[in-house]
Amino acid sequence: QVQLVESGGGLVQAGGSLRLSCVASGQTFNYYVMGWFRQAPGKEREFVARISWGGTSLYYADSVKGRFTISGDNAKNTVYLQMNSLKPEDTAVYYCAAGSRATVSAALYDYWGQGTQVTVSS
Repeated sequence: QVQLVESGGGLVQAGGSLRLSCVASGQTFNYYVMGWFRQAPGKEREFVARISWGGTSLYYADSVKGRFTISGDNAKNTVYLQMNSLKPEDTAVYYCAAGSRATVSAALYDYWGQGTQVTVSS
């Protein structure tokens, strides 16, 4: 089992920045891929970014490429999502997820956090 806890969400004006954190605990996660997803009201959960714990594999959704950066700190068992140049359309609940496959499909991730709300005002 892997437990994931997100933090760092909040309210920010368009053009601002936030950094989300996801702390993992439980079963060793060295073999896991960590992903960030988001879900806006009335919409499906969508992939944002993923990283392998070794940091050798990064991948971003086109909608956030160049604005968001995913990173990991193995010593702290933490994955981060630095979000810059935020737009109102980035408003959503952001979820951290852990899986064993490098994929953008939410269905293939095994563990999920509770989510953290990000609201971007115009």
